Formats: sequence, structure tokens, C-alpha cells
Amino acid sequence: MSNFKPLARSFSAAEGQPASPLGPTEKFFNDPLHGYIAFDSFCTGVIDTPQFQRLRYLKQLGASYFVFPGASHNRFEHCLGVGYLAGNLVRRFQESQPELGITKRDVRCVQVAGLCHDLGWTHEQGSQMMFEYMVDDNYLDLDQQDVRFINDLIVGKPSSQGAKSQEKLFLFDIVANQRNGVDVDKFDYLGRDCYNVGLKSSCDSSRLMIASRVIDDQICYHHKEVYNLYDMFHTRFSLFKRIYTHRVESAIELMIVDALVQAEPELQLIEALRDPERYLNLTDDILRDIERSRGPELASARALLKRLRRRDLYRFVDEVVLPGHLRGTLTKRHINAEAVVAHQGDNAHLTVDDVTLKWYNLNFGKNDENPVDSIRFYSKFDDRRCFAVPQDAVSYVIPTHFSEVTVRVYTRDASKANVVQSAFRRLMREWINLPDSPKVQLVSNRGNDMPGNMEGPRKRRLEFPAA
Repeated sequence: MSNFKPLARSFSAAEGQPASPLGPTEKFFNDPLHGYIAFDSFCTGVIDTPQFQRLRYLKQLGASYFVFPGASHNRFEHCLGVGYLAGNLVRRFQESQPELGITKRDVRCVQVAGLCHDLGWTHEQGSQMMFEYMVDDNYLDLDQQDVRFINDLIVGKPSSQGAKSQEKLFLFDIVANQRNGVDVDKFDYLGRDCYNVGLKSSCDSSRLMIASRVIDDQICYHHKEVYNLYDMFHTRFSLFKRIYTHRVESAIELMIVDALVQAEPELQLIEALRDPERYLNLTDDILRDIERSRGPELASARALLKRLRRRDLYRFVDEVVLPGHLRGTLTKRHINAEAVVAHQGDNAHLTVDDVTLKWYNLNFGKNDENPVDSIRFYSKFDDRRCFAVPQDAVSYVIPTHFSEVTVRVYTRDASKANVVQSAFRRLMREWINLPDSPKVQLVSNRGNDMPGNMEGPRKRRLEFPAA
């Protein structure tokens, strides 16, 4: 649980007592991560709209819920958490550094941006479209300059429109930090996802918030927090590696995507992505809508979702982490389903529909770069000057590479897993010098070649000895 000490107008989760008198227009939420959190009447008006309430029906981790039973949290509570942290941080700067000139309007806009940053996907398209629709549909008291400002805060960079977006650039680092990736969105989802899936994390985001300070128009941190920041980025990488791209989760995700593609001619989902009124009704319930349908138009999508419910999943076949010298050379143009099928053996009878691949670029948040190199720090002896902390001044066991590219192959027909693996490995041997010995693996933690008598996806029936 976050141990960040809430500021005014919030409860202290540790003491269970109000930190200040309860305002007559404030609304409280009991959050499992942050404790009791409060929002004023304006933010409550944002929360109590159909556009925001839609987030109750969107799983934060998507298909991960099919693998991790605790991953049942929704985008609704995440956005509440981000709005709360955004408000806390900007008010902290307002109180501790009055020379920054942060106004009540700035505080409101930053907090609303935190609440609304995940209204849609992507931030640049879905969230901005749905936020503007929310303002118009619910007559929220925001002028056009504020709407543009909040949209810019959601994206994390100022636009060319309006003078307000060119001032106080540090405000754009609070919700979506394009400079180095340290923002309250990350603080909340790292803590919330670890909490719900049962992973332990030593990253302390509340300490980072307390140790933050604005210098030279950017958010800086006490130099003692440098390792805490490395820990935060490593936690992010670990969640992507272990949870967000779990091989079974990815198989389920591929099946859901295939089902939606098959349902597209009937449901016209692509058009709905551009229409906010229709977008409002796009939630995770769409899978149940397909399953409840009876017409022949959605028969193939229904059949695929029925496979998912029976755990008759696409079969994971193999994966390879691309060596560094090939990452700029090998692309999806070289490694794809067509290329795998072209390398099948005799009598394999593979088709392109049997094979599907996924590419993952896992990193610390800035592709190949060390994100901490983009963060500035201050010393307790001089909190008005910021500086960088070189990696070798922190530790010699910090990674020297900050990203990896993984290619993973699945088959839609589990009975063809063996021949798909053989074809994939033939293809990869053209690019990577791999011996033919089964003792040599493309990825060391994925086991050796599949046995020729591999079982299908259906579970064996339990057999009990006769009495």
C-alpha cells in the first residue's frame, strides 16, 4: 500500500482520522492502494459522467485476468488513483514552492487530466476525443483554453495552441512525462498491478513524490532517490516480462483479437472508434454480446470465444530474444507467418492461418536509452541547482542494456505445434547461428524441442485404478 502522506482534504490512512475538516462538497473513496482519497465537487462531477463510469467495465490488465485471478481491477480505480496522486503532487509544489505561481485553475486542470488520461486509447486519440465529448455532453465548466490545456497534459507535451500550454512546462511531467517517464500514472499502475497480481515491489513511489522539487522548469528528485528510480524502471520491465506479456495471456489476447476481427463486418467496430457516442458503449462486455448472439454473422467469432471459455487456447510454440546485432536488421518483413510457412518440412501441410507471431519490445521506458540519464537531481546542500547522476556513480551492477526484442510464435491448431516449431527454427537459423542439437535452445527457459507425441490442448481425463 502506498504510504504517501496525503495533503489537505484527505484522510490519513495510517491514523484513520481526517487530516482536515471534511468539506461539504467533497466525496471520499476508500481505495485499496492509497486509502481514503477525496475529490472536490468539480472532480466529482467529472467522475459522475457516463464517459468516466464506462471505465468500470474495462479490465486494467485486459486478458491477464484469464491468467492471474487477482488481476480483476478496472481502469476506473486506476484513473481515480492517478487523479488523486496528480492533485497531491501539484498541490505539494503549490504549497512548498509558491514562486512557481501555480494557480487553483492549474491544480484543477492537472487533477482532471489525471482522472481522464485513460478515457480511451490512445491518449492522443481516444482519451482526447472522449474528454471533449465528456465536456460537451455534461456541460462541464471548462472553457476551450482549459480543454486544450488538459488535453496537452494528458499527452504530456504542450501544443502550439494557446499561451497557457507554453507556461509551467513542469506541469506536463506530472500525468504523462514524455521527458523521462517518471509520472503519477506509472506510480499508480505499478503499485496497483503489483498489489492485485500478488507481486512484491520494493519501489517506493510515495518517497519519490515527497523528494520531488521543481528546478529549471522540470521535476527533479533528491539525489538519494536515484536507486529508487532504477528500481521503479526495473519493476516496470519485470511486470511487462512476467505479467503483461505472459505467454498464455498473449495466446488469449490473440484469440480475442481474432474474434473481434471476425465480428467486425457485423459490429462495425472500426467506425465506432471514431464516433464518441458509439465508443461510449465499447467495453469488455462486447465479448459477452458476441457470445449471446444467435445470428450466423457472428458464428465464427462465437466459436472462437467458446474455445477460449473451454481453455482450448492457441498453442505457444517457441520464442527467441533477438541478439543485439540483429535487432536493427530483422523486422516483421523478415520474420512473419508467411516466412515460417515457407520453411516447413515435407508433408507438414502448414498454411498461413495456422501460424501467428507476436513481437515484443520490452524496455525500461525509453527504448535503448537509460531513462535515469534523462532525470535531474538536487542535493540537500543546494536545492536550486539540478544535475545528472551518471550510472557508474550509482552501481556497477546496473544493466548496460535497457531493452530487448522478443519474437514469439503461436499456432491456432495445437496438433501442428511440432511442425510449426521446426519451421520457425529453420527460419531463425538463417539469421542466428544455432546448432541443430535439441540441447541448444532458442530461449533457455522455454525447454527443448517439443516431443513428437505432444498432447493436444484438451486435458487428459483422470483415470482411477479399479477397486
